[in-house]
Amino acid sequence: MIDAKKIIEIIDAVAKKIDAEKDFLTQLDNEIGDGDHGINLSRGFKSIEEKLSTFADKDIASILKGVGTQLVSTVGGASGPLYGTAFMKAGNVCKGKFTLTDEEFVQAFNAAVEGVKLRGKSVEGEKTMLDALCPAYKALKGGIDGGKNLIFALEDSVNAAINGVEYTKTIIATKGRAAYLNERSIGHQDPGATSSLYILQTALDVLKKG
Repeated sequence: MIDAKKIIEIIDAVAKKIDAEKDFLTQLDNEIGDGDHGINLSRGFKSIEEKLSTFADKDIASILKGVGTQLVSTVGGASGPLYGTAFMKAGNVCKGKFTLTDEEFVQAFNAAVEGVKLRGKSVEGEKTMLDALCPAYKALKGGIDGGKNLIFALEDSVNAAINGVEYTKTIIATKGRAAYLNERSIGHQDPGATSSLYILQTALDVLKKG
């Protein structure tokens, strides 16, 4: 069970994690993209951090939709619309809820991933954030369906995302600016998959603290 206060705590921790890793994310993006992923994402989450106090009495849907709207309006490039859509779609399935069961958390995660697929017109295997998110979702759902609690299932999810990030090094990019590199994109890990991994790792860290 996760409550709205814990969601805010996770978002705050994610903002700090993305800021701490912004130079590395930007370095990754310099190699195969526009070179702005970390800087843009950090700016977006900083603006969210400044507004978190206004979410204190809101339901989970309002929090997630607020985060998504802020990312769309403040983050340039592809990552703003993609992450923004992910949070907004997750919010859509949390309407009126101040707590989420483990199963509802899985449903929200699924909605986020499906939103990214739709907005990016992409699927797993194209060297994008989906190469971390799709296996992470499958592992999370498999864990919960198999009777694990959320923390243990999320550990499986994070490990799947780690493997997904490694997988992006072995494939050719077919989406975004990286696609122009063709075979030269092999050997580079995808920055979007990496930032997705950071978000999942941060959520797990916050939940583990209780």
